[in-house]
Amino acid sequence: MLHALLISNGLVGLEKYYVSNELVQYTTCLITRDFNPDLTPYDLLVVPNGSDHVAMLKIKDKVRDFLAAGKALMCCDGFFTAWVPGNHWVMDNAHRTQDVRYTAGPDRHGLLQNLHLDELNFSHGMTGWWACGYIQAAPGAEVLLADTWQRPIVVLDEVSTNGRMLLTASGPLADVTYAGRSENALVTLYRNFLQLISTSTVPAHG
Repeated sequence: MLHALLISNGLVGLEKYYVSNELVQYTTCLITRDFNPDLTPYDLLVVPNGSDHVAMLKIKDKVRDFLAAGKALMCCDGFFTAWVPGNHWVMDNAHRTQDVRYTAGPDRHGLLQNLHLDELNFSHGMTGWWACGYIQAAPGAEVLLADTWQRPIVVLDEVSTNGRMLLTASGPLADVTYAGRSENALVTLYRNFLQLISTSTVPAHG
């Protein structure tokens, strides 16, 4: 079982979306003025939608050491500070959301398996809900999903560090969606990533 540290801004209901199960056990870390968590006991660091990236910048060296040890990071928020090794998030809302569609790229680990792209292209009949930005991916990282203009939206980076990073331009990946659904493209992608790292991440617990 993976041991994950879930970063929290104190957002109400966060625990409803990240639910300990047969794959992962969560420990929640609340961001405070003295935010400086020990990452070493964990296999996975989860930085959810709506996170404090100023606080994350303060621990960027710890994050890099964590990944250097072969651990995993999942960040599904626009990381507007430079704490993610090798990758940058760019805010860009210049395009109309109704023009946005997502297409699949290389996926050698099968993270998009059983994922229905229309669930990402259309949410409640609306399109482009990841249209606020994109990722400048590290050279050699896998672009799992790109938008209409071929900008990276979901990136799997196994080249910048010894660990693995699953990064999204936004989009709340979790065990359960905001609508309370456990069968959804966002959940499928997240669960597939958990399955991948559960078989190959250097364990923090013997």
